[in-house]
Amino acid sequence: MGAAVPAAAPDTAMNLLLDKISRAIAADIHCTPAQAAAAVNLLEEGATVPFIARYRKEVTGGLDDTQLRALEEKLIYLKDLEDRRASILESIEKQGKLTDALRAEIESADSKQRLEDLYLPYKPKRRTRAEKAREAGLEPLADQLLGNPSLDPEETAKAFLSEAYPDPASALDGARDIAAERFATDAELIGKLRDFLWKTGVLQSEVIEGQEEAGSKYQDYFHFSEPLIGIPSHRVLAIFRARTDEVLSVKVALPEELEAQTPHPCIEMVAEHEGLRLSGAPASSWYARVCRWTWRVKCLTSLETEIFQKLREDAERSAITVFGSNLKDLLLAAPAGHKGVIGLDPGIRTGVKVAVISETGSVQATAVIYPHPPRNDWDGSIESLATLARRFHPSLVSIGNGTASRETVKLVDDLIHRHPELGLTKAVVSEAGASVYSASELAAKEFPDMDVSYRGAVSIARRLQDPLAELVKIDPKAIGVGQYQHDVDQGDLARKLDAVVEDCVNSVGVNLNTASPMLLRRVAGLTSSLAEAVVRWREAHGAFASRAQLLSVPRLGQKTFEQAAGFLRIQNGENPLDASAVHPEAYSVANAIAEKTGLPIEKLIGNESVLKRLRPADFVTDQFGLPTVKDILSELEKPGRDPRPEFVMAHFLEGVTEISDLKPGMKLEGVVSNVTAFGAFVDIGVHQDGLVHISELADHYVKDPSAEVRVGQIVKVRVLDVDEKRKRIALSMRREGAPRSEPRVGRQSAPRMKSERTGGGFSGAMAAAFQNASGNPRRK
Repeated sequence: MGAAVPAAAPDTAMNLLLDKISRAIAADIHCTPAQAAAAVNLLEEGATVPFIARYRKEVTGGLDDTQLRALEEKLIYLKDLEDRRASILESIEKQGKLTDALRAEIESADSKQRLEDLYLPYKPKRRTRAEKAREAGLEPLADQLLGNPSLDPEETAKAFLSEAYPDPASALDGARDIAAERFATDAELIGKLRDFLWKTGVLQSEVIEGQEEAGSKYQDYFHFSEPLIGIPSHRVLAIFRARTDEVLSVKVALPEELEAQTPHPCIEMVAEHEGLRLSGAPASSWYARVCRWTWRVKCLTSLETEIFQKLREDAERSAITVFGSNLKDLLLAAPAGHKGVIGLDPGIRTGVKVAVISETGSVQATAVIYPHPPRNDWDGSIESLATLARRFHPSLVSIGNGTASRETVKLVDDLIHRHPELGLTKAVVSEAGASVYSASELAAKEFPDMDVSYRGAVSIARRLQDPLAELVKIDPKAIGVGQYQHDVDQGDLARKLDAVVEDCVNSVGVNLNTASPMLLRRVAGLTSSLAEAVVRWREAHGAFASRAQLLSVPRLGQKTFEQAAGFLRIQNGENPLDASAVHPEAYSVANAIAEKTGLPIEKLIGNESVLKRLRPADFVTDQFGLPTVKDILSELEKPGRDPRPEFVMAHFLEGVTEISDLKPGMKLEGVVSNVTAFGAFVDIGVHQDGLVHISELADHYVKDPSAEVRVGQIVKVRVLDVDEKRKRIALSMRREGAPRSEPRVGRQSAPRMKSERTGGGFSGAMAAAFQNASGNPRRK
């Protein structure tokens, strides 16, 4: 055993650990160790990512929110890694087997996988065949045969016979078990085999006999093989879902030409690593059996399990990233702003629920109309809506995109045609999650006296006014803008989506005097209980007149104020700066700028001509560096600027309201409703979204659909094919007749599946995409 190392003082040990972690993170996110260390220290002190990204640029050297989120994830991983390292060292030390060399290897391990490989020989195990053989005294036999290939195995084994191993054959099997277990716990060998299998192996799936009809939606994978490297995440998740559904049997193998080699490449690798000759010596046949047993029995199954886990983790990470990207685009969609809205939650038998919302989002009226079968009260429904419009003067009609959406759009078109004096404009919005919200505890608390059926119409109206403020009330997973969202790790998904929501809310800012508790709790530094406390204070004392009054809220201390204040806005408050993103801690800089110009702060705000003539360097102090000063000047030019785009609406083609109205070659305008790894779904106004396959997104080769389109984007598409029976629409965004641009194919490139080759019409893969992508067909 190595000499005992004196334990470091707790604070010193933690600092050394954080320094080690910071250096590892710096290499991972491409920043300097000093930047990483600064960000890690801030996070450990309780600072939030939005706060660090916005108000601590000098400290971190300008790390942005994307880098900081990656840093935060890596920090969690590395802290877990260090915890595991400590427990492994403790376990081996208790066994009395921790040598200096082993400690050094464990201390230098840079991944959880490497740690587990090193721990494998010392990991407590169930009683094994090798353990039984050792107890019977067969370990010397294994040692002799491994050490001297000239020995005759049969003759040598005769000296080791026992009641448990009465003949040479059984004794040699016992020695084989000992040797194979020894080899299978060799960290270096396992690493080589894993690397080889990952780089050269293929994922194979076959349909389980008798499941062809029940699993028809997975028919692309009934006889499937693709290299492990390069297989897209959506195919991995589809295959594993089919495996869970007991439709497919799935395995990892080598390509046929390698599997057919003699000896098998992995068996040969075992022999080479352990220095064994598989021919030309008396012990060679026993060596071959040991190596074969090591690979087939001890290594293949465990490595296949590891690879399955890696494939799933990588695919889940990709799917979660796609979901997060889509959610960000949806949350940051253009708001209609302070305009009155009539919200319509379409329905047929139960009627269309109506909610009228004021410019500030308060509910003015609710109703239900029955324009569709069985009542068919078309004219009466139009007059009811016209009456509400005359009374409350809304300018927009927001229509949910679920069941009876297109019929309700026709109703509103007729309303606008008959009553042009009302000045109404219609828009169709996603109602994903509306029913979840309607029945939620939050909705009941917000509208205790309102029938649950009307709450969805309120949500649909408010989504048009301010998508961000309304959608934060819904569990992000219920919004339905991902792929295979129910197949991924729900904890990882929740963490990612919560981070996305937090970043979006804080990038836009929140009106302190109108925000709901659900919106406030997404502000940096505020918890659910503090958000409720802020609202209670507001209800008891009236609107906040200044940010400083936040410190009067019970349990809201200076640290929370520091984190949250810059993201909270007060319109027409005591201090004009409270309506901006300038942090209260930096008001002195803004006042110094005003003093330099000779203008009062309220006259300076928005005065671009004056502000653009100033030199930022003139206002740098010991506390506030150039990045902060530049941010302050930018904010003074356009205080509280909204990063979201201008509000525009798609114009669906007149007369195209059903899938039966579509014909190949039609050119339409639509709205991207979902982006996946295999393409984008587009709402073209016919109940069912169409799929623009990745190969049809652009004239050039597209590797990542999210680089071409985003959720909420208005796009021009061309109809390629329509399968009315299965309600599937294939669309294209490529120029008609444009030559295709293909990727350069290298040695490691995975061949595309035949079913996903570019071109019009439906392939099996496209059909599976429709079947498996979340949110299609649309549902609440």
